Order: sequence, then C-alpha cells, then structure tokens
Amino acid sequence: MSTDSPITPLGNEVYEIDTRMAGYSGITAGYLIRSDRPCLVEPGTSGSAPNVRRALDELGIGPQDLATVVVTHIHLDHAGGVGDIARMYPNAEIVVHEKGARHLADPSRLMRSARMVYGDMLDTLFGELKPTEATRIRAVEETGVIDLGGGRRLESHYSPGHAKHHVGLLDSLTGDLYVGDAAGVYIPETADVRPATPPPDFDLDTALASLDKFRALGAQRLLFAHYGPVDAVDETLERSAEELRIWVDAVRDAHEAGMDLDHAVAAVKERTAGRYKAFGPDADPELEEKYEVLSSAVSNVSGIIHSLSRHA
Repeated sequence: MSTDSPITPLGNEVYEIDTRMAGYSGITAGYLIRSDRPCLVEPGTSGSAPNVRRALDELGIGPQDLATVVVTHIHLDHAGGVGDIARMYPNAEIVVHEKGARHLADPSRLMRSARMVYGDMLDTLFGELKPTEATRIRAVEETGVIDLGGGRRLESHYSPGHAKHHVGLLDSLTGDLYVGDAAGVYIPETADVRPATPPPDFDLDTALASLDKFRALGAQRLLFAHYGPVDAVDETLERSAEELRIWVDAVRDAHEAGMDLDHAVAAVKERTAGRYKAFGPDADPELEEKYEVLSSAVSNVSGIIHSLSRHA
C-alpha cells in the first residue's frame, strides 16, 4: 500500500479505511474484515462511497466478493453510503438494528429531517442516502450474529443512548469491539474522549447502561468510527462515562438557571476547559475545526437539553 493510502492494517485481516468524509482526513473510519466472508463495518457517507470502493479494490475485494455491510446506527456519517455500497456490491447483505431498518429501505423521512438540521451543508457533509432493497436488509434485535466464515463471527449488541438504533459489534476472533458512537468520539491526535449526544435520542442513563454492557463484553480493543483503534478498553470506556456525566451536569445546571442554548454551550465549554487537548488556546485550529464539524458542542448540548426536557 502506498504511503498516502487510506488503508491501515490492524492485524487479523482487519483494515481501517479512512473514508475521507467531506474531504477531511482522519474523521470517519470504515473497517473491512477480510475474512472468508468479507464484511464492511461502517461504509460512511454517500460522498465517501467512491473512496470506500477504491479501498476495497486495493484490498482485493471485488463487486461480487463483499458478503456483508454492517452499520452500528443509521446516522448519515455512518450509514449514508449504504445505498451506494449496496448497488456497488450486489451480493452483500445489509445488517442494521430493527429500529433503523425501515429508514434504509425508505430514507425519505430521515433525509427530510437531516435537511432541516443541516440545510445546504447536508450535501457537502453527507450527500443523499439512497434506498436499499428491503429484501437485502437483515434487522437484528437485542443481539445478532454476522457470519464471517471459518467459524469467525461478529456479534451485535444493542447499545442505545446515543441513538435508539445503535449496536456495538464484537469480533469473536480478535475481541475487537466496534463502538460506533456509543462511547463518544476518540481523537487519536490528542487521545481525547469527547461525548456525542445529539438530538433526538440521547439519554444519559441508557448511554451509561450501554457502556456498562460494553465493559462486560471483555473486549480486547475498541474500534471507533471517529476515530481508530484504542487498546486501553476499560480506561477509555470509563473516561467516556465520566465525560457524559460532566456534560450533562453542566447542561442541567445551565438549564435550571434558565440559560438559552448559546449560554448553555458557553457554560459547558467553561466547565470542560482544559479537559481536551484538541480544543482550547493551544489547539491545532484545523483539528478543532474538523471535530467541531463532526460533533459540535451546539449539537451535543441540544441533545442533552432535549433529553432533560423529555424527562421533565
């Protein structure tokens, strides 16, 4: 592989693919498990689909070879390219949690909602999620199994909190746990862990229960969609839970004080000042910008406020 290849080998036929979401490098990863039944985890956005196809070509996976595409959840930075990839790889089964399956078959409602949130930025960031034939979609529930061939499998574990259609995926051979967004955003350049709490589904207790479930699985490594592999499993999951509690406490205090969204965001930034090397006076502005695009403080605080209002 060339030095500028988007592919990083992670061992045991697992390959990280930089999907180059919206042209950014190192912001959203897909993963190919090149087993007897090749499986793509997290195809990324519609705009990323050509990048993913080139990477699979480089890894020797042709249009007839891909057996499965799995998404941890149907947010557009993870699943926006499912329809495109399904057309490129006609033999691949598409696996998703049952609460997300209908939106992959008919994305019209999801795209309308996304257009309301992102406006003209939608096309630049994600592109259009195209429908996938319902007969090619397999919905999983609390748990599910994806056959990787040769006795190897991916086990899906329902893990809501970030989204009601979220699953984590455990590789039976490696102990790799694909965490989606349930453990937040990991920034490899600084080893920061930052929450991902967008509306409308975020719920603190549910999110913390999902992290407890992840800890109980005994994973050997975490594979973040944002971004990359992390070996310190328990430490990172505990940090994720801690950050969630800090953000929710800060937003709750601001909310109870009658602050509007902008002031609540400012309160969170003040409460978390110094916690993240990627943000703050000495941060790399390009790094800060790309992660703010991916998981903005405004979106995260909005999700927490929505959750607090729902419980109230």
